Amino acid sequence: MSRTRLPLAARVAIIVVLALGAGAGGYFGTHAVHHKKEPSLQPPPAAYRSATAVPPRAPARPAGPVPAPAQVAAALGPLLHASELGGLGAEVVDVASNTVLLARAPSASLAPASTAKLLTAAAVLAVLKPTDRMATQVVRGPPGTIVLVGGGDPTLSGAALGKPTTYPGAARISDLAGQLRRAHVTARRIVVDDSLFRGPTVNPAWAPEDVPSDYASAITSVMADGGRAAPQDGIRSATPDLDAGHELAAALGRRSLPVVRGTAPPGARPVAQVLSAPIGTLIEQMLQNSDNVIAEVLARRVAFAEHQQASFAGAALAVRAALRRLGVDPGAGMVDGSGLAAKDRLTPATLAALVRVVAVRPALRTVLSALPVAAWSGTLVDRYLRGAAHAGAGVVRAKTGTLTGVATLAGTVHDRSGRLLAFALMSHSDAASVVADAALDKVVAKLATL
Repeated sequence: MSRTRLPLAARVAIIVVLALGAGAGGYFGTHAVHHKKEPSLQPPPAAYRSATAVPPRAPARPAGPVPAPAQVAAALGPLLHASELGGLGAEVVDVASNTVLLARAPSASLAPASTAKLLTAAAVLAVLKPTDRMATQVVRGPPGTIVLVGGGDPTLSGAALGKPTTYPGAARISDLAGQLRRAHVTARRIVVDDSLFRGPTVNPAWAPEDVPSDYASAITSVMADGGRAAPQDGIRSATPDLDAGHELAAALGRRSLPVVRGTAPPGARPVAQVLSAPIGTLIEQMLQNSDNVIAEVLARRVAFAEHQQASFAGAALAVRAALRRLGVDPGAGMVDGSGLAAKDRLTPATLAALVRVVAVRPALRTVLSALPVAAWSGTLVDRYLRGAAHAGAGVVRAKTGTLTGVATLAGTVHDRSGRLLAFALMSHSDAASVVADAALDKVVAKLATL
């Protein structure tokens, strides 16, 4: 069963800058982390120049007129009717004028798959600063016990000192161990405190095969390496909290220490603490690699800010509340923060509206700058490489989404005159995901040629 496609190993990190368009400068790019060979085709020279340009302080005015909706419909019509796309909902909006250029079943309630991570990213930045961090602490418990208290950091790493972490910039369990040694703290038992998060650790709407898998783990406030038992593991864990406790035992040189769940004594002061990478970095890592675990944890951060329970249900309510204040109401169809649930529902109009809001609000710009770049980075690194889709290479920024029978894509693209267009494409078909993805890419690449 195909779920959201995630890279399993990090091989190359590329930081790029993508221009907003001809004369419009660009956005600071993001790490391209993938395990495949470098693509043989690269973005065309003009796209490369835009992608490496120094962005201006403010975007320039659009160079050309708003595309005529009739022109857009005529150009995209044959592509939208491709059999590979099956039932397709779509909306294209001119960002500057908020003019709807194309609408096909814009109010249809469809599965967003991982494009739902755009909702989580925007909601997080609506309630938190991109510089905020999450703390993981160790406190003293009863005699002979130390308590590993989770602050919700999903990227805390069990990687040994000097070894790369699964997520660049991550805090390390080895640093906690070092602080404990320097404080002369010893233990005969480790307790992991997951009390920060509530409710089920696995969403009831997820498929049975989702946890454990290479793309999802149980969601706990104590975990390491995105819910992996060890940094190098491909499959994530159903008990990431206990695994993190065992990683701490190993870092202390005492792998045999018992690890159990429990809670820290009230008012206990930390004897060791590490901080996550900034929230802005976690958003980038989530969007670039479509990381479901990071998405679910970030959604819970929104829940805290909105005074909701830090659970799947509470996070969904909180994300909705935060987005409504931005002028985008996703409705009640979302049951998680990652889009992994097949029962999640969103409309193309809502998704396109969110992309536009992200593009025009400076406080949310981190979301747009963190999106994968076509033929360049993240989950788009091996797309837009050939044929008609190649016109979008280097000039399309978008979030991908894939579930069984579902292929989605939402982001921005510039037309030839430099106007920024927001788009949301949501396909439900029996076609293989790679075939449906290719059909979606042709649609977006055509927008770049208008």
